[in-house]
Amino acid sequence: MDAVKETQSQAPVEAGPPPSVALLQLTTGTMVTQAVSVVARLGVADALAGGPKSCEDIAASVDADAPTLYRLLRAVADRGVVIHLDDDRFELTPVGELLRTDVHGSLRAWATMAGLPFHRDAWTDLYASVRTGEPAFARLHGTDLFGYLAGHPDDAAVFDAAMTSVSLSMLAGIVHAYDFGRFSTVVDVGGGRGGLLCAILLANSHLRGVLFDTPSVSAQARQTVERAGVADRCDIAAGDFFSAVPSAGDLYILSNILHDWDDPTAVRILKSCRVAMGGGRLLIVEGVLPDGAAISVAKLVDLEMLVLTPGGRQRTRADFERLLGDAGLRATKVVAATMDVPASYVEAEAI
Repeated sequence: MDAVKETQSQAPVEAGPPPSVALLQLTTGTMVTQAVSVVARLGVADALAGGPKSCEDIAASVDADAPTLYRLLRAVADRGVVIHLDDDRFELTPVGELLRTDVHGSLRAWATMAGLPFHRDAWTDLYASVRTGEPAFARLHGTDLFGYLAGHPDDAAVFDAAMTSVSLSMLAGIVHAYDFGRFSTVVDVGGGRGGLLCAILLANSHLRGVLFDTPSVSAQARQTVERAGVADRCDIAAGDFFSAVPSAGDLYILSNILHDWDDPTAVRILKSCRVAMGGGRLLIVEGVLPDGAAISVAKLVDLEMLVLTPGGRQRTRADFERLLGDAGLRATKVVAATMDVPASYVEAEAI
């Protein structure tokens, strides 16, 4: 017993703020999100791209009220987005640089979307979703997310750009974590504007790619592919992945697709891929939930799916294995993101 007491007394105590301070930090997170979203939406980072400026000059560049903009910028300075210099001048931090439009890895569109009403309102109604199990988005907007975006082109443009930025900055870890050298043609199913596929092709000069999405999204992808310099190795195809998927590849990718849908719908998508891929492989790129209590950002993404989608969710290894089995596939490898492996993915093949 004494040995146990001694061991327990020597256990390290985690440093951190008092509980009251920690809780206040947690409950002001939405304020920070909204403030950063407004900074992104105004284009403050683009105005500061050339170096420090006075608040008056920034306000003139972004068409804002200078005294009010000052109040916003001094608040986000405390969160590391900008540096508050002498008087009323500000400059970008490395975090703030990612809110510029013209930098590699820009997250401006993502930060903007996080504060727009169509997205924020759904999170505000999380309470009702938890009580009923039903998505907040459809309850508030009268249609599901994709139906809403089809009728609201301005929000759809921000959403598409946000998904592209996530592909480039957060999902690009798969480029280094997964061996694409074994394959000749990669088909990115539901690949959006092509950010992830372009990154894969740039890192693997022997590969060819097929970018597959709906006609409206595919029409916007050509510019991304051409800008990346891989147009000669990338075909763009349009269609409906519930019906059929191009049969041109030996590797098929579903990147942040399955988590948008409930289990029966996810199986339909997997079956379409199963028919097209033949003896090839399938790579599912999305957050894999841990089985236990391990910390994972996928848990917050799971709540995002709860409020935005009808039945969408993040899944554990066992969940993926069950879905794959129902679609005539089996998992060959399941990897959750770590400090050493900056990507979560599931690899599968036909049974």
